[in-house]
Amino acid sequence: MNFLSTRGQTPATSIDAALSAGLAPDGGLYVPESLPALPPQPAREDLADTAQAVLAPYFARSALRERLPELCRSAYAFAAPLRALSQPDDLLLELFHGPTAAFKDYAARFLAGALSALRAPDAPPTTIVVATSGDTGAAVAAAFHRRAGFRVLILYPDGRVSPRQAHGLGCWGDNVQACRVDGDFDDCQRLAKQALSDQALRAAVPLSSANSISLGRLLPQAAYYAHAAAQHHARSGTALNFIVPTGNLGNACAALVAQRMGLPIGEIRLATNANDTLPRYLDGADYAPQPTRATLANAMDVGAPSNYERLRYWFDGDASLRAAVHARSVDDDAITDTIRRAPQRHGIVPCPHTATGLRLLEDLRAQGDRRPWAVVATAHPAKFDSIVEPLVGHAVPPPRALAESLALPASASPLSADYAALRERLLASAG
Repeated sequence: MNFLSTRGQTPATSIDAALSAGLAPDGGLYVPESLPALPPQPAREDLADTAQAVLAPYFARSALRERLPELCRSAYAFAAPLRALSQPDDLLLELFHGPTAAFKDYAARFLAGALSALRAPDAPPTTIVVATSGDTGAAVAAAFHRRAGFRVLILYPDGRVSPRQAHGLGCWGDNVQACRVDGDFDDCQRLAKQALSDQALRAAVPLSSANSISLGRLLPQAAYYAHAAAQHHARSGTALNFIVPTGNLGNACAALVAQRMGLPIGEIRLATNANDTLPRYLDGADYAPQPTRATLANAMDVGAPSNYERLRYWFDGDASLRAAVHARSVDDDAITDTIRRAPQRHGIVPCPHTATGLRLLEDLRAQGDRRPWAVVATAHPAKFDSIVEPLVGHAVPPPRALAESLALPASASPLSADYAALRERLLASAG
């Protein structure tokens, strides 16, 4: 299978080259030339086995083909349980059991393992440039920390992530550096894309990406949707519908990949925060990215979602995309109200991002929808203790790995939202 750029100005390439590059030379995002249809799949107990089945068609001609089982065992070494909530057919897909307590741990670990396996022993170090709105950077840092042949430079918006998220970005040291950018996430994303598109810079400093623009983030995330859907179908004989909290649309696109590969997935609905670029477009307005607004669900504070390019590529025009994908914006007042009521209504304490999905679920139930719906729990609520704990009235203990990282010292360097400053830093790091 070959892989193409969403902008159509890059020759078809292999998955190995697409993984290593991160961003296509024309500035587009890599996509498979087709999405393979999987034959009916048994419900596997092990998430790693499901991941291997889902990813195998994409790696059929890869140098990593024989190593795929090993890569999956390492990346999917922790569970993604589908648990029942308080009401019938209300489900939660928990994706926060990895080392940084966020869904991005799975794909970040897979990508790190894949890039390590593809790296030539005598190659110069590769710098992974990653823009983060809160959770991506920590997951990438954990996956690449002390990994030979790689450096990580994290760009995050200063003052726009939770205190614990900021600590999780700056606590690694060694080959990981964090920069607090004087701007919002869209500024960080713009800077990362400029660096990855700067061919003169890349000739001097080998670069790659671990944002959701990377094919190595997109495809591995389809695995946990496939796993949950197959498990649910084996128990109930029915398709599972998903509500996906989203900002940059990477996790949402992964759910669509799993659906289009033929897994027993019904409808997919997307929940955003007050950054409502996508809901407005899907409701009929022109697609018009907006300046980012800071919200309680800060990891979704994205005004210009990069993966919109993939959505547009996969659908034949606005009408077909709007017919297939639905999204709703949930503001801070609704997030606050949902978190406060969640222990009684749903039997859980959610993070602010998961709360946007729970709000959509509540609205669907109020409209009489009785289908099985799984809300995707994207992060552990303890990462947002300053928001969640006052609303639920008690402490939320952090999981062990998160507690261990919080005990480490952390630091981050200031950086202006100016590409020249980033370019200078990258060149200096290579010297």
